[in-house]
Amino acid sequence: MSSNGLIMESCDWRYKETMSNRNVPRPISYAQKRTSAAGRGGGRPTQERWCSREQQPEWRVRKEEEESGKKADPESPGSPRGTCQSMCPNRELQERESQNRLHRFETLAGTEKRTGEKCRRPRADPKRTVKEYSRPAAGKDSTRPSDLRPPAVLLKTVCYLVDDIATMPGQTSWNEVYDFVFDRLRSVRQDMIIQRTAGPDSRAVLERTVRLLVYASFRLCGEPLRLYDPRINDTHLQESLSWLLRCYDTEPGPHGNREEFQALSLLYNLGSSRVLQHTLELPKRLRSSPAIALALSINRAFSERNPVRLLRLAQRLSFLQSCALHRHMAAVRRDLLLLYSHGLSSRNCRFPLARLAKLLALDVAHAGQLCRAHQLEVHQDDQVVFSKTCFSEPEPGGLRCTAHHDMVDGKRSDLARLGRIIHEGSVNKEVA
Repeated sequence: MSSNGLIMESCDWRYKETMSNRNVPRPISYAQKRTSAAGRGGGRPTQERWCSREQQPEWRVRKEEEESGKKADPESPGSPRGTCQSMCPNRELQERESQNRLHRFETLAGTEKRTGEKCRRPRADPKRTVKEYSRPAAGKDSTRPSDLRPPAVLLKTVCYLVDDIATMPGQTSWNEVYDFVFDRLRSVRQDMIIQRTAGPDSRAVLERTVRLLVYASFRLCGEPLRLYDPRINDTHLQESLSWLLRCYDTEPGPHGNREEFQALSLLYNLGSSRVLQHTLELPKRLRSSPAIALALSINRAFSERNPVRLLRLAQRLSFLQSCALHRHMAAVRRDLLLLYSHGLSSRNCRFPLARLAKLLALDVAHAGQLCRAHQLEVHQDDQVVFSKTCFSEPEPGGLRCTAHHDMVDGKRSDLARLGRIIHEGSVNKEVA
């Protein structure tokens, strides 16, 4: 065979091999598999993705139900209805009593375990025992009607937590009170989610929950992380507040407290574009109400980095509104000192500390402490020397938040007055 024949035969064989291998899948490398999976959003699964529905947090379960079209309709045949008429189901009460899992706020008077006693087991007081929060778990039936409390009983439970626990006189540690109330409020919201409750009682529960958590964010500010976690409190506060505002948008009115909570939402989330947009989309009658108009003015001053105007407007807030704004006050006062340190930076310039304290909404002693924490010189004659080169951030832990509660403390009320505020709210009313 000639050389030309061999070449033609070789080309023909290669052509046939190529055509026959077109339908054979090509091997894919590990890098290609990983890139392809990432492009489809199917990369390495995180721990959160592997969590079952029962192990996910309650807010994620509720969000999935809403996205799948399961709206909060108490008339839906798939929604379980609670039949428990007490604050704690009898089955749980007996179980926790036998396992010695009762809180001291729930024990029957005279049966408390005393020092030196080993075998004595406290007994539960049915009038004081409240259903505790239980994380959803696989194989656990959380929809049993006898374990669920209807909306009226849930409202009664929240009123008990406010009147008899949160505002209980003579309590030495409010951290213990908060831990108990926070857990029981979480259980209340869990019952509401399972039953998909709606209506006036549900809104009343959410309103009292938001007010109490807002107050707790101020009352426990500056506490050690082992005693109070502000992020957890913020998460549950934001969920309850969003749920409440959604109820206002979807349920028929009238809603007498909507103005109050729209303003609280804006003050608590100062600078949030999402909350601001929601507020601006409200009807003109609501936007022009005194509480919301004041909150919008404070939000505008915050966005414009105008701390002097913001602190001046903050003097007109009520007690609960001041609690909502409180978490932003450290940044606002820092901006004011930074602004003055650049605008009045001079060796020969002296600024009266009393006047600065009035601008900062602090007393003279705390204003001087704040200036020194930012490395600003304060003379013995109570004169401040601003310098842009000396201004610096305070050392971690060198500035206690509780020392700068003057603006809110000036509106603090006694516990009885606080209970009325949590139940009824206060819009545009100074609390003496």
